[in-house]
Amino acid sequence: MMMAEAGRSPYAVLRAGILNLDQVPGERLSERGLEGLLGASRTPIRAALMRLEAEGLVRREGRGWQVTPIDLTEVRAVAEYREAVEGAIALLAATRATDDELEALAELARAEAPGGDDEEAGVRAGDAFHLALAGLGGNPFLVQAMRDVLTRLSRTRWLDVRTAESRASARREHLAIVQALAARDGERARDLVVAHGRGTRDRILAHLTDERRRMRGRGIAIVESTPA
Repeated sequence: MMMAEAGRSPYAVLRAGILNLDQVPGERLSERGLEGLLGASRTPIRAALMRLEAEGLVRREGRGWQVTPIDLTEVRAVAEYREAVEGAIALLAATRATDDELEALAELARAEAPGGDDEEAGVRAGDAFHLALAGLGGNPFLVQAMRDVLTRLSRTRWLDVRTAESRASARREHLAIVQALAARDGERARDLVVAHGRGTRDRILAHLTDERRRMRGRGIAIVESTPA
């Protein structure tokens, strides 16, 4: 259950609740209901909902709001976008990143803890690695694009870090990417990044497809829209 937290804005609290699936896909939200839940007035809550709408995490539903359902078609489209963006990032990072920056990226990967049961920590560690990698490309537009990709996929990526084995596999793949960058082999780094993203996409889609009916029973809305 999402609760108001001292020092955090309604936007930050609501966004965290959606990404952590405390507010499940398809759940209806009302500004009045959120007032009591978040301990905030209508104006900042409406502003928070509008920011979240721009991020694709909520949408208008009649006179109220709804946590955006997980859309399998969108997951595929975002994964394609990620492949193009992160492949370009890897090529740039291979030529632009300094040795010290690559060592810092390697430290991030080595620090990823595969043990434990914390899926959220696994997603945070993955975000930190991929955003740091994006920064090494030296292009702020690609950094923002990668940030948007990670936000769009956050609610589903937890499915890929459920086990210590999956987290260990991600850690190995991250380290291999850094190794290719350190060798200044941009094409290999790009290929490894693409393979890493495709593996994540395939596992997420397979799980969502298999579990769609069961999740619907738990009130989690998973849909498949018609491609534009």
